[in-house]
Amino acid sequence: MRLVPALLVSGATMAACTFLACTKSEVVKAAAPASAAAPSVGNAIPGTVLEALDAAPYTYLRLKAAQGEIWAAVPATPVKVGAQVTVQVQLKMDQFQSQSLHRTFPSVYLGTLAGATSAAAPASAPAPAVPAVPAHGPTKMAATEKVAKATGAGAYTISELYADRFKLKDRPVVVRGKVVKYMEGIMGKTWIHLGDGSGHPETRDFDLPVTTKDAAVVGDVVTVKGVLHIDRDMGVGYAYPVIIEDAKVLH
Repeated sequence: MRLVPALLVSGATMAACTFLACTKSEVVKAAAPASAAAPSVGNAIPGTVLEALDAAPYTYLRLKAAQGEIWAAVPATPVKVGAQVTVQVQLKMDQFQSQSLHRTFPSVYLGTLAGATSAAAPASAPAPAVPAVPAHGPTKMAATEKVAKATGAGAYTISELYADRFKLKDRPVVVRGKVVKYMEGIMGKTWIHLGDGSGHPETRDFDLPVTTKDAAVVGDVVTVKGVLHIDRDMGVGYAYPVIIEDAKVLH
């Protein structure tokens, strides 16, 4: 899954910072007035930058907004403290975990930077591109060693899912593979990535993102059963050619 991986996350996690379990550190808690409505997806959040943290592919911004202090993440771009900015919200993620910053945010609004005063990046500067490969999207690691293919009806290798994805769209499938990445609490789900030794990094058909409520451990060889979805766009660059959602993980 490439938030999308490598900010789904996420959200990713599409996403991204890498959406892996991190140690908790001190975070700023929003102090929103009772009368202020919380920002929602699709809204614009104007505010003053109180803190800016660069952690490619994101810049994290602590904003003083009408709702109080909130955290937002936008594609990496230089922003100065004191800048007046507006974030176009595309995705809200709770318990957003950043490996690069070694901290967990109670919530982060992912989006794009709509505008800033001269205190931020010059208006003439080109807008940063949203990462095509999110942190919890397709991984950059090499394909894993061969894992025996699942058996029975609906069993496929990972590369077969990519090759036959249009035929298999919205159909139940069974895949056996090795857990190469594991992330909890991304958009209320657990995200895992499987490799089975099929496919190639060059064609990016070797990595299978899966969402589930079940637990797994990196290095485990598991069988997943679920419905295959294709061309899933979670926003903020979190797009997946194939993904199995709400899967059952069998050890």
